[in-house]
Amino acid sequence: MKIFKYIFLLLLIVIIGGAVYIATLDGDYQMEETKTFDAPASLLFNEVNNYKNWETWGTWKKEDPNMVITYDEKTSGEGAGYSWQGDTTSDGEITTTEVIPNKRIHQEIIVKNPIGESKSDAYWIFEPLDKGKTKVTWGVKGDKSFWEKAYGLTQSESITESWKPFLKEGLTDINQIVTKKMEAYDIHVDGITQYSGGFYMYRTTATKNNGKALSKRRDEILPSVTNFMSANNINISGAPLMIYKEVDEQNNTAIISSGVPTNSRVITPLDSDILCGYMESQMVLKTTLNGNHTNLIEAWAAADEYIRSHNVEKTEGGEPFEIYITQPQEYPNPADWVTEVYIPVQQKSDEVDPERIIKDENEIKI
Repeated sequence: MKIFKYIFLLLLIVIIGGAVYIATLDGDYQMEETKTFDAPASLLFNEVNNYKNWETWGTWKKEDPNMVITYDEKTSGEGAGYSWQGDTTSDGEITTTEVIPNKRIHQEIIVKNPIGESKSDAYWIFEPLDKGKTKVTWGVKGDKSFWEKAYGLTQSESITESWKPFLKEGLTDINQIVTKKMEAYDIHVDGITQYSGGFYMYRTTATKNNGKALSKRRDEILPSVTNFMSANNINISGAPLMIYKEVDEQNNTAIISSGVPTNSRVITPLDSDILCGYMESQMVLKTTLNGNHTNLIEAWAAADEYIRSHNVEKTEGGEPFEIYITQPQEYPNPADWVTEVYIPVQQKSDEVDPERIIKDENEIKI
């Protein structure tokens, strides 16, 4: 009987010693990954904030393709969430607990394992950088219970070692998906129509005739025009535009006027570099670009191809122009930008009917 007593005491000592050892283990954990994206913070925030986007880049879905996901009634913003039932992985759920738009997202993650429920806090930090870039940090932290620490001793990987690859791969997948979304665009040649014309406030400048230089000069000029109009209570009656006054293809230069429509003539001071112009009603070929302004060169090429293949020609002395229907500051995803290209044209036939509108469904989608 004594031997059983000694064995029991020995086991009791081992259990007590083991419990003391486990209890003294540090249960705090935190791991995070950071990646710099060539995308605005608001776009990345929106991608993460909506749980329905997570299926495309959530790495646990890749690990367990048969996982069943159930969305809460609310899928974005504070209080949103979803749960999952794993086939080869543990079940769990995630809930958004705090949102600071375009800056931070905090979430609670519950994973159901053999010893019960394990809770962690996840966080996302979005930091805008120069040139439209954003640094994104995705982290997870928590405090393991006694039984979680005990269970961890039976596993080949620590909780940090198991989580960090998920975070890194997830950020990489988000980068690929967001980049693809930003690059999406299509071009539609709408056909010949009559542009009504009207008054507009503008500034004129010379520039290199390439996309980057044109965009830079346009973005420099337009704020001064809108500020002038605001300071002088001049009504804005349409979207910003840029008119190609002269184009020197040999030297690759252009003289452009960037401005904003208004509904009446405005007489400005003699020393002002902001003037009021008037565009006559005219027949034009309209082409619409849905996407980044970097694709405008293809929109112009599509318009030129239309002119070559139809019974129309560019109006001699005509001034082509672009109208920027959407503003980048309001639409973080360039794929949502809408730009209209107008080229003054006339029919080649001697008998020109200015009231005729050519309806064309020639569409180029990239």
